[in-house]
This record gives sequence, C-alpha cells and structure tokens, in this order.
Amino acid sequence: MAAALLSRSSYRERASLGSRLSALALALGVAALVILLLIQLGILPPPLSKKGERLLTFNVPPPMRTEAARTHAEKPKPTDGGSAAPRIAPPSPPAPAPKTPAPLPQLIQLSDADFAASDIGKMAAQPSDNAAGAGGGKGNGSVYGPGEGPGGAQLYRADWYRRPSQAELATYLPKDGPSTGYGLIACKTIADYHVDNCRVLSETPGSGYGTAIRRAAWQFLVLPPRLGDKPMLGVWVRIEIDITPGGADLR
Repeated sequence: MAAALLSRSSYRERASLGSRLSALALALGVAALVILLLIQLGILPPPLSKKGERLLTFNVPPPMRTEAARTHAEKPKPTDGGSAAPRIAPPSPPAPAPKTPAPLPQLIQLSDADFAASDIGKMAAQPSDNAAGAGGGKGNGSVYGPGEGPGGAQLYRADWYRRPSQAELATYLPKDGPSTGYGLIACKTIADYHVDNCRVLSETPGSGYGTAIRRAAWQFLVLPPRLGDKPMLGVWVRIEIDITPGGADLR
C-alpha cells in the first residue's frame, strides 16, 4: 500500500512540470504575437539589422568668399543690359526776381487861382472842330443846335455819298401835292453809308413831302460825320429836300 501511494505521488509531480512548460511556451507565443502586432501598428520600431550601415549626419559650413568675390557681388547690375550711367540731378529753378513796387503817382499842387480856373462848369462852350467837319471832310457838316434831333439828340448835317435820282424820289412823292414845298427828316447813320430809323422833322403843311422823303430814305447814301478819322455811326443826321416844278432840289 505504501508503494501505491508513492507511485501516485510521482505521477502528479511529472504532470505538474509538463503543464508548466506548456504554459510557459504559450505565454512566450502570446508575447511574441503582441510584439509583432505592435511593430506592424508602428508603435514599436523594427529591430535593426546587424549587417545594415549606420546613417551618419553632419553639418557642412558655407564656403568662405574672398574679398574680390564679395566686391563683385555688391556691384549693382544695370537693368537695361548696358553700362549704368550716372544719374544727374536736374538743375534747380532760378529764384524769382523780387518785384519792384510801382512808383506812386505824383500829386500836383494847385493854387487857389489855378483851382478856380480849372472849374469846367464856369468855362464857356467852344465849338467842336470835329462836329463841324462834314462826312467828306469839307467842313460843312455843322451841328444844328444842341438837342434838335429826335428826343433831344444832337443833329448833324451829312453830305451826300450818292445823290438819289429824280425817278427814285418821284415814286414816293404825292401826285396831288403842291408844285413847291420841302421835307425835312432826321435819320441815324449806319454802315455802308446807309441811314435808318428816319423820322419827319417838318414839311410844307399839307404837302406830305416829309413822309414821302422818309419812305424814300432807304435808298439814300450819305457820308456820316467824322470824329477825327473815324466815321460816326448811330448819330442823327439832317436831310432836307426842296420840291420845285423842275424837280427835287437836294440840299
């Protein structure tokens, strides 16, 4: 009976050793699988091969430039492909010359006698040489009193530039008018020796000669009075025509 107990005890010991080895092998396999899985997932780096070459890193300093290379690199390059011309600054504008002030007008001192003599209100009216000159410069373009023209305007006498013909006047003269009479009109001088805006000043009573002469005045060509060397346009001139049995007498 003692032998039977001993035999049963040794069997249990052998079975326990085998199970341990199996458990150890199983644990090593599980650990290897876990490590292999971690390497595939990138969590653990792969084992280095002993035959592979090691990667060496080192820093390379930049090459030292010589003084001639540095000077050549610092020279500016022309943008147009030619030699760079030096820039010339534009000349500054000249300063404006100072303005000279205008001289002050000189005052003329008059005595009491000179001041009284210069009063134009006390001077006597003098006839005007230019007003007395005719349109043709013959001196017979007299002024007929101050204000004898229409509206009190000055009235001048004008010479004929071209006398109207008897036929031009006869067209407008009344056929039943008196054998003798006159018509006096005032007209304004305009360009080309013509007259305009004529008005009747006087005529033989009941003759109608003033109206007839006014209507025929668009044909009249007169020399306007002159002021110096310039003809006076827009002034009133006096035109008088006498009617006789032999025809019109142009004054």
